[in-house]
Amino acid sequence: MKLYNVGILGATGAVGREMMKILEERKFPVGELRLLASARSVGKKLPFCGKEIEVREAKADAFEGLDIVLGAAQNPIAQEMAPHIVKAGAVFVDNSSAFRMDPNVPLVVPEINPEDVKAHKGIIANPNCTTIVTLTAINALNKYSPIETIIASSYQATSGAGAGGPVELLEETDAVRAGKTYEPKVFPYQIAFNVIPQIGGDAFEGYTSEEMKMQNEGRKILHLPELKVSCTCVRVPVVRSHSISVVLRTKEKISVAKARELIAAAPGCKLVDDLANKKYPMPLDTSDQDLVFVGRIRDDLTDEKGLNLWCCGDQVRKGAATNAVQIAELLL
Repeated sequence: MKLYNVGILGATGAVGREMMKILEERKFPVGELRLLASARSVGKKLPFCGKEIEVREAKADAFEGLDIVLGAAQNPIAQEMAPHIVKAGAVFVDNSSAFRMDPNVPLVVPEINPEDVKAHKGIIANPNCTTIVTLTAINALNKYSPIETIIASSYQATSGAGAGGPVELLEETDAVRAGKTYEPKVFPYQIAFNVIPQIGGDAFEGYTSEEMKMQNEGRKILHLPELKVSCTCVRVPVVRSHSISVVLRTKEKISVAKARELIAAAPGCKLVDDLANKKYPMPLDTSDQDLVFVGRIRDDLTDEKGLNLWCCGDQVRKGAATNAVQIAELLL
């Protein structure tokens, strides 16, 4: 079997570490694994396949000899390093939002549009975590009858804000219970025993940047340029795994029974839909695995062509690291 030299840009962060775990889990044919991060992380050692790999500094000449680079760094680093990665002859699978809406960069969810990978010019973008989870849940419905509109509300876990998010939630919870004060650092307000209806900055007519990603990225991934999405993103006091309530309208009516049949057979999905027996997707059940659970499927009572559903998925894995590794697998 041919082996591939793989780099991880931003290897010491939560997503970078998860990428290492998933490469090992999925037995990706790694020859050399090169871990790259900022100068302050140089010399740290991280475990991979029974070995300890030392972190190197991410700089212009760090990519020579690599075949694939998985990006887990912020936009400015991704933008700075991308030309050097491409020049070195590697393919950059980037988890930041820097290149997602670039018309020359494919935006890929392997269960939905794997063929788009063929159009890459050295960079492939990984979509937003909430977009990945939602579109994986509804892709089979869209294939059966094109989706025209989506109304979505996301309930996003604290780990979506990075490794510090769950730490702040747990420390803040302890402080509140003990009657002590706690100054939020990761979130703008107390997240313990609270929900915060803003993720991202003001982007378009009162919608945040996180909310607009569902429409803008959804159009590109699903190849639906006229898709209309109205989204509200909310941070909730959950450690891991995002949940999304979806109301969608399709061109032709899809019955509840047909929707269940389609979703049960869809790649990347698990149907969990038995209200009478209290069976439905929840963050605790969907954490630390790669399937998107879908349930609470029912007719929309305001639109004869509408369906309502609820889905949950691990945003660190399928919403970020696993999706990137799956894209890399398409390149083999």
